[in-house]
This record gives sequence, structure tokens and C-alpha cells, in this order.
Amino acid sequence: MKRGLIITLGIVVLILFGIFSVYNGLVGLNEDVNSKWSQVENQLQRRADLIPNLVATVKGYAAQEQTIFTAVAEARSKLLSAEGPRDLAQANGELTSALGRLLAISESYPQLKSDANFRQLQDELAGTENRIANARKDYNDAVQVFNTRIKRFPTNIISGVLGFEAKEYFQADEGVQNVPEVQF
Repeated sequence: MKRGLIITLGIVVLILFGIFSVYNGLVGLNEDVNSKWSQVENQLQRRADLIPNLVATVKGYAAQEQTIFTAVAEARSKLLSAEGPRDLAQANGELTSALGRLLAISESYPQLKSDANFRQLQDELAGTENRIANARKDYNDAVQVFNTRIKRFPTNIISGVLGFEAKEYFQADEGVQNVPEVQF
């Protein structure tokens, strides 16, 4: 009888240890996803912060292009107020399209293309686009690890009971793959 109780207690302790271990692992993976998402938002914010300077520089040479400036401002506003990967991806796609039109203006204004401030902003924007792509990849990789973990047996039972849900991937909107070609 005593031996049976010790064995039962031992099994309960092992099960509890396993549950705690799974829970702590999921918490760590969840925090990794949140951290990576923060980096995506950080880089998108950096991009949004560069845009007013770029618009101001272009306005100095092409003030009559008001519809493009309005489109960029509206797209930037949508990006800054977007929440969640789906909304953020859509707003990012709109901003990418509007920026493509803004940067295409330089073809009509040779003095703008030769402006040092415009070239510097263009370079910073290109660097930021690379950072965004890397941050998105890192985020999606972390989401894949997390989602895979919570769907595997027996973790799926524990994750379901403890409220861990699959995370959403940051996916490009349809049509964003067709980025306007801009030549400088």
C-alpha cells in the first residue's frame, strides 16, 4: 500500500514537472514571437519616420504632385494605426505602393535626383526596407516554431488548456509582389 502511494506520488510529480516544463517552454516561445513582432513594428516605425523628410524634399522640387503626397500621407497614417499582422501587412503594402509613386517622381525632376538630401533619404529608406524584410522573416520563423510546438502532441493538450493560440504570420498582401519598378 505504501509503495503504491509512493509510485502514484512519483507519477503525479513527473506529470506536474512535465506540464510546468511545457508551459515554461511555451511562455519562452511566446515571448520570442512578441519580441520579433516588436522588431517588425520598430522597423516599420523607422520607415514611417523617414517619409515626412522624403516628402518634404520632393515637395521642394515637385510641389504640384499633391495627389501623390496625399496618398503617401494617408498610407503612412494607416500604417501607424494598424494593429496585428494582417492589418499591418495591408497598410505596409499600401505605403510601399505610394512610396513607389513618390520615388518615381524623381524621373521627371533631374535636379531632385541629384539632391544630396534626397539621395541620402533614398539610401536610408532602402536600408530600412532590408531591415523590415529581415524582421519579418525573423518574426515568421518564430511564429513557425511557436505554432509547430503548440500543435504537437502532447503539447497541444496543455497549450489548449492553458490558452495558447496559434500566432498569425506576417504575409504580404496579394498584388504587393508586383511592386512598381522605379529607376534612378
